[in-house]
Amino acid sequence: MTGVGRFNRIYPPWLQDRVRQYVLLTRLNRPVGIFLLLWPTLWALWVAAEGMPNWHVFIVFVLGVVLMRSAGCVINDYADRKLDPLVSRTRDRPIAAGRVKPGEALMLFVVLCLLAFGLVLTLNWLTIQLSFAGVLLAAMYPFMKRYTHLPQVVLGLAFGWSIPMAFAAQTGNLPKLAWLMYVVNVVWSVVYDTMYAMADREDDLKAGIKSTAILFGDADRVILGILQALMLFGLLLLGQDIGAGYAFYTGLGIATVLGTYQQYLIRRRDPEKCFRAFLNNNWLGAAIFAGILFSYW
Repeated sequence: MTGVGRFNRIYPPWLQDRVRQYVLLTRLNRPVGIFLLLWPTLWALWVAAEGMPNWHVFIVFVLGVVLMRSAGCVINDYADRKLDPLVSRTRDRPIAAGRVKPGEALMLFVVLCLLAFGLVLTLNWLTIQLSFAGVLLAAMYPFMKRYTHLPQVVLGLAFGWSIPMAFAAQTGNLPKLAWLMYVVNVVWSVVYDTMYAMADREDDLKAGIKSTAILFGDADRVILGILQALMLFGLLLLGQDIGAGYAFYTGLGIATVLGTYQQYLIRRRDPEKCFRAFLNNNWLGAAIFAGILFSYW
């Protein structure tokens, strides 16, 4: 009997339903967001350690990525509980559809943040201090789409905060290299989250939601191309700074090909293909990590 089958036999239906709704709320059934947060975290851990990072630090950050990405999804849906019903792609989310109460979601957000903070408490004081800014950025992001057309920038600031934290945990300091990687990741986050927003542009306009996809308008592809070039240039500087070998530049070449493919996908701004371009960034992040990993090997 499978684990799911045993769970269904042992636990009552109401508990099964709660678990299912929480999985949907935290997007654990859609792990691409975890990977988009995990890849730059792994970049930073390997560069900071100049190879394999400390095992304790590695485990804390991997678990922390899962917890904080889940917490970010919960607070995002809480903030958007009145907007999600207006967007076709999001109207069936647990809070928007009334299957999870807003107060229940807030409690889950707090629990997830406390679990992540408990992990951080096992690290050094500098990392603990930085974690407060990380939680603040994660909590701010969902509300930005009401006030600015640049919520994707705030997302990048939040998603990339694991980079300085990784350097702090591994080395006890924050070198310039950490901030170069942070800026690169912010730019990359704007790229892929704008592609994500392009898939929802028409619904977002009707609902009054702001995004870079709306801000960029007809210049979206050109601006995204420029941002992709800036990201790749930043990674080139990173490679020179760490004295990377051929493996790193091979990964960078693969990332360039994937970025070109993403431009092809969004060329007609078809929502489904824009979403595919967003998903493709998982492989781009993996290519960069593979380049870093094998370069140090």
